[in-house]
Amino acid sequence: MLTDAARPWVDEQFQRSIVPTLIDYIRIENKSPMFDPQWREHGYMAAAVKLLAGWARDHLPADATLEVVQLGDRTPVILIEVPGTARDGDTVLLYGHLDKQPEMTGWRPGLGPWTPVMDGERLYGRGGADDGYAIFASVTALGALRRENVPHARCVVLIEACEESGSFDLPAYIEHLAPRIGTPSLVVCLDSGCGNYDQMWLTTSLRGLVVGNLEVELLNEGVHSGDGSGVIASSFRVARAVLDRLEDSATGAIKPLELSVQIPRDRVLQAARGAEVLGDEVWNKFPLVEGVSPVTKDPAELILNRTWRPALSVTGADGFPAIANAGNVLRPKTALKLSLRLPPTLDASAAVATVTALLEKDPPYGARVKFTGAGANAGWDSPALDGWLEASLEAASLRRFGKPPVLMGEGGSIPFMGMLGKKFPHAQFFITGVLGPGSNAHGPNEFLDLPTARRLTLAVADVIADHARRP
Repeated sequence: MLTDAARPWVDEQFQRSIVPTLIDYIRIENKSPMFDPQWREHGYMAAAVKLLAGWARDHLPADATLEVVQLGDRTPVILIEVPGTARDGDTVLLYGHLDKQPEMTGWRPGLGPWTPVMDGERLYGRGGADDGYAIFASVTALGALRRENVPHARCVVLIEACEESGSFDLPAYIEHLAPRIGTPSLVVCLDSGCGNYDQMWLTTSLRGLVVGNLEVELLNEGVHSGDGSGVIASSFRVARAVLDRLEDSATGAIKPLELSVQIPRDRVLQAARGAEVLGDEVWNKFPLVEGVSPVTKDPAELILNRTWRPALSVTGADGFPAIANAGNVLRPKTALKLSLRLPPTLDASAAVATVTALLEKDPPYGARVKFTGAGANAGWDSPALDGWLEASLEAASLRRFGKPPVLMGEGGSIPFMGMLGKKFPHAQFFITGVLGPGSNAHGPNEFLDLPTARRLTLAVADVIADHARRP
């Protein structure tokens, strides 16, 4: 086990080198390829890789290796291999990513996506919590073990640059690097959320995702609304009618039964436990406009809504002029970007086919309706925890946070977990993260809570140590 000296050492690593490097990382406009198709020309990704790989090389054990691997025109990955000091042939895989979501509007005065700001113990800016800190936490956890000669298995750290775009480059790397990755018996992922900052949270499931563009077109060009309205249907009204096939606009429920699953009983019980811990914080952590309430005030139902039930969001639109330039015109076309979250165990490819057929079939008034660019990420449901891992997580959370851990699903997607779950069906998974109340990944005012990151780094080291001495 790590001694009590590990905590001040980790604190010092964060203060002296990790936070300054994270500040430089936040300044880099390294948007994921989906949001920056010219990422090669812009060079931001290369800069981020150089920065993080350079830091890691300076802080890895002497016998570790680091390589930046790039296959053709694909986004690169950072691959780190740290030889084991216990249990020959065993492997722990630690995962994170360095690409970022786009800017988003609504940052508070003085804050911005590429403007790192320290406010107390929180570092504001895009990508620090989601999930630039992961490589620092992984390398520092291993450094703490080596510093105190605590045995650990061989560890592989994989940092990708395409996660926020659905990890479309990652399968090629998993295939290419398979001999070097090996067969991990434990997977540690630091790209998830936490219900609060008071204890460790273990993610037990992730929703899948279907993303695509709904395009509705009735005219070749806009016409005077006084002339055309009432004669030709509004493209927006047709889009609403088509979406009504998918979603009940009054409740938000997804109508097709084939897009839902029976929620496993253990996940229902975990949601109830999470609700006991969080209470109204399940919903009041969000920046609600005064007077707005959640869809229900039952926290257990809200947890199940965001982790096991499908839900639709419209995340973008084209075909609309700005309000200042909106004349009395019947617009020719409405295009909406749809994001449909799926239950963890639902077949995402089948869901794409279901949604496409549902939206495009028999369009009202013969309108041209297309669901284009459709893509899907599979969800993931964790295998049952082995006894050693369950005990290790309990002990690590109590030691580093002072409270027991909580197991709960997450509403987002981490495509890599679905890939690994299929490839390594016997592996154990430790999925966690620092994205707690207010941290607002993908939105404005994203921040990294540094005390949580430091505690989690130590907890990861504890679990890797326990993995090496498990029965």
